Amino acid sequence: MTENLPVTATNPEARVALAPGSIVVIRDEEWLVQAAEETADGTLVHVQGLSELVRDTSASFYTSLDKIVPLEPARAQVVADDSPRYRTTRLWLESTIRKTPVPLGERSLSVAVRGLADPLSYQQSAVRKALGPANLRPRILLADAVGLGKTLEIGMILSELVRRGRGERILVVTPRHVLEQMQHELWCRFALPFVRLDSAGIQRVRQQLPATRNPFTYYKRVIVSIDTLKSDRYVASLRKQRWDAVVIDESHNLANAATLNNRLARLLARNAEALILASATPHNGRADSFAELLRLLDPSAVPVNGELDPDEVRRLVIRRHRHSPEVAQVVGADWAERREPDNVLVPATSEENAVARELEETWLWPGRGGSPYSEQNASLFPWTLAKAFLSSPAALKETIDGRLGRLGHDDRAEAERRALRRLAELNDKTRQRPPAKYQRLVEHLKEIGVGRGSPVRAVVFAERLETLRWLHRTLPADLGVPANAVELMHGGLPDDQQQSIVEAFKQEQAPVRVLVTGDVASEGVNLHAQCHNLIHYDIPWSLIRIEQRNGRIDRYGQKHAPRITALLLDPASERFAGDVRILAKLVEKENEAHTALGDVASLMGHYDVKSEEDDIRAVLAGSKKFDDVVRPVAAVAAGNDLSALFAQLFDSPATPTFEPSTASQPDADTEVDLGSVVYDDDVSYLEDALQEAFIDPTAPLARGGVGWRRDTAFGTVELTPPPDLAQRLNVLPQKYLAERNVTERLVLATTRARGKDRLAAALHDDKKLSWPDAHYLAPLHPVLDWAADRALAALGRNEVFAVRGNVDSPTVLLVGTLTNRRGQVVSVAWLTAQFPVEDDPSFALIAPHGSAREALASLGWDSSRANPGPIENVAALQGLVAPAVDQAEKHLITLFTAAADDVASRVEQWSTRLDTWDEEADALIQRSEIKRRRASVEQERAMVQAMAPDRQLVRPLLVVVPDVEGVVL
Repeated sequence: MTENLPVTATNPEARVALAPGSIVVIRDEEWLVQAAEETADGTLVHVQGLSELVRDTSASFYTSLDKIVPLEPARAQVVADDSPRYRTTRLWLESTIRKTPVPLGERSLSVAVRGLADPLSYQQSAVRKALGPANLRPRILLADAVGLGKTLEIGMILSELVRRGRGERILVVTPRHVLEQMQHELWCRFALPFVRLDSAGIQRVRQQLPATRNPFTYYKRVIVSIDTLKSDRYVASLRKQRWDAVVIDESHNLANAATLNNRLARLLARNAEALILASATPHNGRADSFAELLRLLDPSAVPVNGELDPDEVRRLVIRRHRHSPEVAQVVGADWAERREPDNVLVPATSEENAVARELEETWLWPGRGGSPYSEQNASLFPWTLAKAFLSSPAALKETIDGRLGRLGHDDRAEAERRALRRLAELNDKTRQRPPAKYQRLVEHLKEIGVGRGSPVRAVVFAERLETLRWLHRTLPADLGVPANAVELMHGGLPDDQQQSIVEAFKQEQAPVRVLVTGDVASEGVNLHAQCHNLIHYDIPWSLIRIEQRNGRIDRYGQKHAPRITALLLDPASERFAGDVRILAKLVEKENEAHTALGDVASLMGHYDVKSEEDDIRAVLAGSKKFDDVVRPVAAVAAGNDLSALFAQLFDSPATPTFEPSTASQPDADTEVDLGSVVYDDDVSYLEDALQEAFIDPTAPLARGGVGWRRDTAFGTVELTPPPDLAQRLNVLPQKYLAERNVTERLVLATTRARGKDRLAAALHDDKKLSWPDAHYLAPLHPVLDWAADRALAALGRNEVFAVRGNVDSPTVLLVGTLTNRRGQVVSVAWLTAQFPVEDDPSFALIAPHGSAREALASLGWDSSRANPGPIENVAALQGLVAPAVDQAEKHLITLFTAAADDVASRVEQWSTRLDTWDEEADALIQRSEIKRRRASVEQERAMVQAMAPDRQLVRPLLVVVPDVEGVVL
């Protein structure tokens, strides 16, 4: 039995514990406790305002600075409800249930399966693993291959954390060009509003906040780029912030301990409870670098000697790919199989052949005269010329001009200058007519249907910026399309402009038909909404880059078979022709590894674009063989390196983390009844809340209403947000709020089918904005939270309603919660206390119920009831409250002790792992790196201690008397 569990029946102090759900009085105002945690400065209580003056206000108070008076549940006053159909009681009950956090150990998913994400079992298994009993703190590396939907997995995990009272403050860190995409997905699919601090957002913050104000205290949920956040400007602010959850996308960029990215990650990891790392390339082949990622998640997961423990890797990492069994069996037609890659050899023109010969004879394989280049270590430059040549004449010209501008004036520099000018003259001749590869590109685009009036789209990738600019200038005229039908995106553009281009490419009504882009778009960007054609205008000398590019259109949600084409210039020279065949092999190898492994980086074993390019350059130069550089697929899994470990751990059918889920079924939202309880659905709850709050909700805002309108046939509702609701939406993009008129007329889709329809329609309407005109009313929607806050203010200080129900004798409905020192709910119990003996209010029959829904059903409150009038003589019921609370506390001792013991066993496993690490570290304590890691482990130990349950709260919710008339609607 857990010694620290308070025996509340004999411990009055436990009744008034500052546990989530309790009501407290601070500064003469009433507040609902959302969480209470022990800190170095005392107990910190996070609250939501209930009384009129502080309604819609969130605040935090220290017990050492403010007098915080909890209201004693056993002394709650019973009041009669005279509202029609007991509307006030029903709203208060539903809001209380919604504000009661789901226990941290709950094994079923609640809100995660009720958003607009398709119910895919492999994504839900990832969420279960992140929240499972093996992780008291949700800390996970989502390492699914490109295209599986890591963003949706992130959204599902965050949704569950919010519903469990563990997601009030969330920070999401992403690359610049996917900021809006991440914000869009979290809002449109899960109703989680985040402020986006891109360049425009930061400028807006600077206008709104004083220069000395920490923006991370002002905004609770933030999406920001890693480039912005890692600067010294924000590090000091971040050190002072604690986050319930931190998400870092493209986390493979964190592994190098000497970088600013890693410094930022270590800082955030220390200050976050939940940590979600995401990367399709989770390791670089080096065990020490991968270990650094694992240490961010759990500093004790990697032994002091640095050797990876497969069990710890399996505990902290999730890895699947397109053809993993658990993925392949569920994606179906929503992820069309890609076609075999089409490598198109394009014979060079005579002018291009002349350039190729010059490159061969003078630069790549010079004869007896030696090389013309002047720098001793400039052996890479000839291959830079070759790569530029294979890209475009424009790229070669830029490379030549750049080199000429950097040359000195000695003899060797003069020799090189002459050679470069000769090469430039030959290259200028290739520019007098369209290059062969360009002509084939135009033909190919026309063949697949790109042209004036056609909806067909294509994305064209090239490495060199000059190639991109040249394609952007010349393609419109040769395709016969307007200039705005060809869009250019590259890394030199501001982040908001990059996001705008990606947004337009998703829109059916946007004029863009061809996106020419560099590798800035190869990571994280979704380009598949309107496009299934991708052309490599030049082929990267890296398998990683090829895979990243292909993943932009080859991903879940792609309804058409992705068509991937590579254009390869084929000079007449045998040596250059051999080079072209090597590059074609890269495309074929990527496709082979995509099918078998979902991980192309393991073929070359470098896990680094530059290193792969160096090896391919060596193959082209003849110093290495292709088959020695690029391993066969079968050899990867048979090896003994980190790639083999991943293949062995993750390339097999997943073992269910918990009991089998039905969440892949169409009715996934019925998996666990954690949605609306008192009401049939969310919209009925919202409508009743408006009826309660406004005399006539259908009246305009100016006349005391909200202009409420419900269209059942179309599955939508509309209202004008009052200022306190509009304020909750203001963190969303200003363009979205303005274009969709959100703060003036909020339109909500009330069914999942309607929500999906409007989200899909947003890609086709004339607003050219992928944010929907009717936002789905998901369970966590701010409008429902706003309604709950208003409803909870309906009762006076420490009151409960008395109502009629289908009971044989007076019965009290109660809820009990067990929480830990971090203020997290460990267990929730719903009970009824029935008083069968009229003259003996001290005798109560306690009945536990499996859920709030079940408890209400036992009272006859599973359907709407008529209210014939307020119950008379409620004072006689007052004497039932204290005995009900007392008897319920006694009954819960056994139940909560079992829950506490379950947590204690997991805490013990955690502590044992920390102790083992400590013992191993003792011998190496003088090493500075070990000292740094030990500090993290000690912080982890303090976290362990705070996870132990230490407070219990039982609250009366309702007093129900027999309904002699049996009036039910």
